[in-house]
Amino acid sequence: MRFGPYSFKVSNQDKILFPEDEISKGDLLEYYMAISDYALPYIENRPIAMHRFPDGIAGKDFFQKDIPAYFPSWIKRIDVAREEGSIKMLLANNKATMAYLANQACIAPHAFLSKVPDLNIPDRIIFDLDPPEGRFDLVVAAAQGLKRIIESKGHTAFIMTTGSSGMHIYVPIRQEYSFEIVRDYAHMICTQLSGHNPELFTTEIRKEKRKGRLFLDYLRNSYGQHSIIPYGIRALPKAPVATPLLWEEIENLPEGSRTFNLANIFSRLDTTGDVWKGMQRHATVITPEVN
Repeated sequence: MRFGPYSFKVSNQDKILFPEDEISKGDLLEYYMAISDYALPYIENRPIAMHRFPDGIAGKDFFQKDIPAYFPSWIKRIDVAREEGSIKMLLANNKATMAYLANQACIAPHAFLSKVPDLNIPDRIIFDLDPPEGRFDLVVAAAQGLKRIIESKGHTAFIMTTGSSGMHIYVPIRQEYSFEIVRDYAHMICTQLSGHNPELFTTEIRKEKRKGRLFLDYLRNSYGQHSIIPYGIRALPKAPVATPLLWEEIENLPEGSRTFNLANIFSRLDTTGDVWKGMQRHATVITPEVN
């Protein structure tokens, strides 16, 4: 398979990765080639953690952060610091790399909240909303509540399904603040919402103390944390897709977070286009109240 100056040998394209739906590795590769124009603006220059399923979604899976030695030399690499030393991670900055990852049975690429040249400074805040006991209505209510608070502070909130069980809210910010400041700021916003609705939401980290309430997860705002990329596929039946939404859509998702999938995502995009287009133009500063 050739992409201008980049090429690689495809393998086992008929291998079924989603047994219930007979979705093959070739189908996965075709998807990531087709979706790359939509996905690349949100992951360019961000280290990628690969969620790989060599034997399909019914087999063993693993996250791989370090780039294997056999990956082509044309795939961009970046040194990422760890507690001890560093590892080399890949940057998925072009269609060729997206296709290569699919050929490696990377079903669900995950991306950092920060990007080169400074991985210590994020340029977006994330709020992770997963429902307790399937209560997707609580996810919707939490998202709406967070949106009100976020906008009251002068920011713009963007929402997407995760393709799994919940939703993510992203807030683009100037790449000027440490992860500690950003996490504290996100915690403050979540605490404000849970304080107004203590019977529905909580920032309690320990699961046994949540008592059926939705955890407003601000903890992903940390160095080295990663999350499913916009338009990434999840390793679940029907191959659901993490899909950026308009805010007015969140109360009309017939299958919750899995409403959009490999079978219908392109018909949606034909109708709506990329509803997050130009997101980073809305980047704002964090208000001094967190200091």
